[in-house]
Amino acid sequence: MMLDFAGVTPVMALLAVILGYLSGSIPFGLLLTRWAGLGDVRSIGSGNIGATNVLRTGNKKLAALTLVADAVKGTIPILIMKEMGGETAGLIAGLAAFAGHLFPVWLGFKGGKGVATNIGILFGLYWPLGLIFLAVWLIMALLFRISSLSALTASALSPLWAWLLGKPSYVLPLIVIGALIWIMHRANIARLVKGEEAKIKLGSHA
Repeated sequence: MMLDFAGVTPVMALLAVILGYLSGSIPFGLLLTRWAGLGDVRSIGSGNIGATNVLRTGNKKLAALTLVADAVKGTIPILIMKEMGGETAGLIAGLAAFAGHLFPVWLGFKGGKGVATNIGILFGLYWPLGLIFLAVWLIMALLFRISSLSALTASALSPLWAWLLGKPSYVLPLIVIGALIWIMHRANIARLVKGEEAKIKLGSHA
């Protein structure tokens, strides 16, 4: 079944875009680290506002909170718009939330890499897709202990899982999201090719 974009009124579509973008553009990593007195997370590590860079502050709980918050900001606008305008309106909101996280107007359009927000989007659209993403990420992380490789693999496979689970209407949007995640990880990909990408440190007490 394909999504019925013709069934979404211009007003509903605009509302979905605004709600999704505003939700997605909330820079939780930056806000939480500042509230915790850790300064500007953009000044350390990769300069990213996502959970992985927040972890470089040494505060695991704050990194976990950032991960959850960045995911939820993708889920909430989808659920709201699905209730108000149906599945297509929810998808529009999800795509807008993803764009908001990657390109937040408040930070000069320089945001995160989108992995956590993508997880939230998957749960909002069809929760089994979210669970499978997490499962693939975990398996890859256990095998190779490289966070970026886990995320890249999971995002690349999401369109396939959508097709296999009988959600063909989600395939193209997930291809677009996956492609953007890969683009945002281009520096990580370069390090992976060179064998220089950092590995997950198990048992770290930082």
